[in-house]
Amino acid sequence: MIFFRETSIGKIGIADMDGCITNLYLPTDNVLLDIEVGETPLLRQAFAQLELYLKGQLKEFALPLMPEGTNFMKRVWQKLLDVPYGQTASYKDIAIAVGNPKGARAVGLANNRNPIPIIIPCHRIIGSNGDLVGYGGGLDMKIKLLGLEGYRGKGMD
Repeated sequence: MIFFRETSIGKIGIADMDGCITNLYLPTDNVLLDIEVGETPLLRQAFAQLELYLKGQLKEFALPLMPEGTNFMKRVWQKLLDVPYGQTASYKDIAIAVGNPKGARAVGLANNRNPIPIIIPCHRIIGSNGDLVGYGGGLDMKIKLLGLEGYRGKGMD
């Protein structure tokens, strides 16, 4: 199932399958609606948590997740979940954490293909020099998400 709802950051879609969240679609995503559209109890819960997050009242999501990807991508996404609210890590930090210290570019690719952004916080990953680089929802969205978490690093003026 997939359900769309208007939020403070635009129209968001969240999909679930077999009792797990599989995708979160940002306003910038092109979504082909080849799956059933409707709101399940899990999607209601996901949107409720997302709204609390967007109001600054939720720091960590508690949802069953099932992102589709390679084993490497899944390891990267799991490490993204370890980056605390309001903090950042570099692509290199994540590469080291998954046991591939020279794999910052591969981490960047996995980060870019994260099917559940915000919930799996790929917006918290920045360049080694502290630059706010790359985000599927656009740099303005990344700045907005980091800002609501209270991050005040480079690029947040």
